[in-house]
Amino acid sequence: MERTRIKAAQFEFIAKFETERAPKTCAKFRSMLPYKERIIHVRWSGEGCWIPLGNLDLGLTYENHTSYPAPGEIVLYPGGISETEILLAYGNVCFASKVGQLAGNHFLTIVEGLAQLRLLGERVLWQGAQEIVFRNA
Repeated sequence: MERTRIKAAQFEFIAKFETERAPKTCAKFRSMLPYKERIIHVRWSGEGCWIPLGNLDLGLTYENHTSYPAPGEIVLYPGGISETEILLAYGNVCFASKVGQLAGNHFLTIVEGLAQLRLLGERVLWQGAQEIVFRNA
């Protein structure tokens, strides 16, 4: 099982790649590791944090896509009617943007540290953008 280590604010998580269901998305993201950015709280989707990627074209299409990621699931929206983005659900999410409902490729699932996930989401909500780093585990 391939994994990545995620550090966001003072929290640490381990996530597994969903390689069988989203092989292209997983391969693309693995090629970007280590990946460092800042996460902000979602505007329309509910209890989640996101990384806006603007017009970045990763050359991906839909695979294993969902509009309702469960807490601990990380999805990548490959762009199209809205900007490219990565979303991390920490609670109830209906993935959306200013143009309406979206579906993102579920490519990572947090398997260690889930008890800290809501604390991270609330920190981002109340304290603003936080640094996040994805590294090989």
